Amino acid sequence: MSKRVIYTEKAPKPIGPYSQAIRAGDFIFLSGQLPIDPGTGELVGGDIKQQTRRVLENLKGVLESQGLGMEDVVKVTIFLKDMGNFNLMNEVYATYFTVSPPARSTIEISRIAKDADIEIEAVAFIRKRV
Repeated sequence: MSKRVIYTEKAPKPIGPYSQAIRAGDFIFLSGQLPIDPGTGELVGGDIKQQTRRVLENLKGVLESQGLGMEDVVKVTIFLKDMGNFNLMNEVYATYFTVSPPARSTIEISRIAKDADIEIEAVAFIRKRV
């Protein structure tokens, strides 16, 4: 099985020694995305709903660069700085995964890179299109 690095302008540039995503076989492993605007490279302001939307748009941008969509995501891990934001985050999250949502874990952690309030990583399956 080969491994291929994925990079797109539709998501923020990596802020460290990692790839936006890696394709390995029929899977794409997407690195955790922060609420960073890919155009400015800056963390977006606003509440957890705005930050969640930006993070999911970043993940969506990586997927779209490979001809995939949110429906191809099979596993998501969400890191929240404050689990008190769970319901607000979930409201936005539900609009991106309306049918057959992926498996998911949500974890509260004390600190996220750039002091963001949320980070989301995902795994997508490249299904054979007929």
